[in-house]
Amino acid sequence: MKIRTRIFLAILFAALALGILATPRANFHAHACQPAPQAISPQRFRLDSSQSKFIAHALRGGLFWFKGHGHLVTAREFSGEAQITPDKIAPASLQLTVKTDSMVETSAVFTEQQKQIINKELREIVLEPAKYPEIVFRSTEVTGKLLGSGQYDLKIGGDLTLHGVTRRIVIPAKVTVAGNNLRAVGEFSIDRSDFNVKATSAFHGMVRVRNKVKFTFDIVGHRV
Repeated sequence: MKIRTRIFLAILFAALALGILATPRANFHAHACQPAPQAISPQRFRLDSSQSKFIAHALRGGLFWFKGHGHLVTAREFSGEAQITPDKIAPASLQLTVKTDSMVETSAVFTEQQKQIINKELREIVLEPAKYPEIVFRSTEVTGKLLGSGQYDLKIGGDLTLHGVTRRIVIPAKVTVAGNNLRAVGEFSIDRSDFNVKATSAFHGMVRVRNKVKFTFDIVGHRV
């Protein structure tokens, strides 16, 4: 009986030992085989200038020929891409390129003849598209908060290159994503002297504005 008892106990201990050692291996194997959670990729939207508005509001610097009227200079042609992560913020980005020679006077206070003179001075003296054909903004960081499903309150920081000068700016924007469409609305201001943008002299007198220029935008993008 003693010999049988010893054999039985030895087998029992061996079985218990094997079970204890085998369990962690099985657990480790099961854990290793589980797929890693997939990261949510940002959605990409191509900007559509035909459905968008991007306008520079320049207040007159003093009374002259046009009695203090401000300018509304609209970008007719621009392109770019926005990226945003659904129900999150980061990663997100914005890249925008405006064709300088597409910026034209659109204020209703000027006659067509006056607009032609203003646009000539915009090209030849103020914006100089032959030297600086593009105005470019590239984001470097996007912060803000999620307001609701597909709605964001963002601050888009990045580099604006205008008239050959690059400065950092921050653009506040209300962004809405609905289906395959994105819409961004907001405004920001720059000091034109920071970018070496001239106003025409009193001799020309058509584009005499203050240093502060406000930009408003209502931009639409379509998912790529």
